Amino acid sequence: MGRVDRLFDAPESPPQPGGPAGPLAARMRPATLDEVVGQEHLLGTAAHPSALRRAIDEGRPHSMVLYGPPGSGKTTLARLVATTADAAFEELSAVEAGRAEVRSIIAAARERRHAGRATILFLDEIHRFNKAQQDALLPAVEEGLVTLIGATTENPYFEVNSALLSRTQVYELHELAAAEIALLLRRALDRGECAANVPDDALEFLAARAGGDARTALAALELACATAASAGEASITLEGAQEALQRKAIRFDRAGDQHYDYISAWIKATRASDPDAALYYLAVMLEGGEDARFLVRRMVIFASEDIGNADPQALVVATAAAAAVEHVGMPEAVHALSQATIYLALAPKSKAATISIGKAMHHVRTHGAAAPPPQIRSHPVDYDSPHNHPGHVSPQEVAPDEVVGERFYEPDDMEAGLLARLQDIRRRRGRA
Repeated sequence: MGRVDRLFDAPESPPQPGGPAGPLAARMRPATLDEVVGQEHLLGTAAHPSALRRAIDEGRPHSMVLYGPPGSGKTTLARLVATTADAAFEELSAVEAGRAEVRSIIAAARERRHAGRATILFLDEIHRFNKAQQDALLPAVEEGLVTLIGATTENPYFEVNSALLSRTQVYELHELAAAEIALLLRRALDRGECAANVPDDALEFLAARAGGDARTALAALELACATAASAGEASITLEGAQEALQRKAIRFDRAGDQHYDYISAWIKATRASDPDAALYYLAVMLEGGEDARFLVRRMVIFASEDIGNADPQALVVATAAAAAVEHVGMPEAVHALSQATIYLALAPKSKAATISIGKAMHHVRTHGAAAPPPQIRSHPVDYDSPHNHPGHVSPQEVAPDEVVGERFYEPDDMEAGLLARLQDIRRRRGRA
């Protein structure tokens, strides 16, 4: 029987959470916005709701693209939108569906509208639809025949047609924090979802090592509970949690001393030009849940502080890695972090830029700020442009009288090219 033929026999509604069937992650799916954990930047709170939360609570759905990492709640939000709007819920995966399935849903939506009921189409992995498939959705979205909710782990501004984006609102979901995942796991235990006792160290391990993915953490908890039950064990051990998650427990506390110990070790290994040690410490921090933004900020600082003009390209590589972290996100940005670490470790090292600005700032703090000479102020008198001289070097003094003769920058042996250039300039200007 076709989709339109069975329209009035079985109204399509979002599957309800909490049923006995299905994996634990499905059984624990929130039934109301109050049960949603995380994403307060999008939803606000019950006391201080955001515009999106009000729209969902009041049953006023609008087309949107939910962009975020796996297990952050994209499907949950889509189903809550449909539930509160009392709309038919159609769900497709862009990996499996094509234009024929889209046309079928649009036809069913048209029939529903005649009966006074709205349709919400949840399209998972919308970035997998090609341009023609996305274009097929445009008319139905534009006339409000369907409310489209797309979900993607990829940046929609790169992967979704601009025409479709202009008809939707993009919402970015954040990776869940370990504390938020721990709350979900404890909620499952409070509901009696595990017959075995789950000690704090095992639960906190699952929460910390799930990579911000609630689905992964809940699946691992379910497997650990089932394994303990089949073995007749009363409690889940840390080793059992490790086996269920297929990861070893890492003794890394991103909020404590180890946070500083490991980043210090990474900096010193990179400064020592040892890419293997640097990659090891990077891996420990990433596996321990360290924030990639923190790591890449240290890379940008290192590129200037420890490499400087011995290899100016290092700063370009580090800032490109920072851009990759923002645009791509984890876990894919791990490749950029690895590339940058290897480059920084193998680059020639120089502290000249760091030492030079330190000397200059110390001089200013000690002696104050001297006024620039008249010839280079905003309304100069007798300014002698370097472009009027051979080699574009003018002998005219540009430092304040009080600073003439000070040497803040002294290239080291890793900046031989700059040293030769500086010596030539100083000779031309009579400052050798």
